[in-house]
Amino acid sequence: MPTDVAPVAAGRRKAGQSIDPAKVVRLMLAFFGDSEVPLAHAVDGAAVPPPYQPLLVHGGHMTEVLERRHGGALSVHPYRIRREGDIYGRRIDLRAAGHDAVVMTGIMIFNLALVGAAVREEIVQAASPLGEILIRHRILRRVAPDAFLRFDPADPLVARFGAPSPRPAYGRLATIDCDGRPAVDLLEIVRP
Repeated sequence: MPTDVAPVAAGRRKAGQSIDPAKVVRLMLAFFGDSEVPLAHAVDGAAVPPPYQPLLVHGGHMTEVLERRHGGALSVHPYRIRREGDIYGRRIDLRAAGHDAVVMTGIMIFNLALVGAAVREEIVQAASPLGEILIRHRILRRVAPDAFLRFDPADPLVARFGAPSPRPAYGRLATIDCDGRPAVDLLEIVRP
């Protein structure tokens, strides 16, 4: 079943609602026992500069967008995994097929109770990007950006890209609803 792919300018926050994206990232990092403070601040989706904007400001799966951008499949490289009951999280890097360079780094926290056993097992194996798994299993899903962020070049997450000259990076916080229920919280940062 198709995902919602409508463009999104400012995320899915409702008028009058406020979100501190840096605080959300701190809480996601805390799930892994990390106390680092992200060097990031919120930006409006319309202010995300090219070439980042088409990669981030949309309501689709990052897997599909990055596969189109890089002309092929992505490989997932988890470097931290934590599970507390049905709550499963991983800090990951994605690489394009045939390349060593990290094209996206991020954090995924998933409530595994909201998917069936086969999907749950495949997610925990951490061998495929999440979007690919959900699409293959035809999970009715909706990807909703919540906020967009600009990360300072000195941020440890930006350092994952190993860029020769430090530059800021841009990312998004998003929620994936599976079968109408919020199931996944994401931080997705694309290569500067």
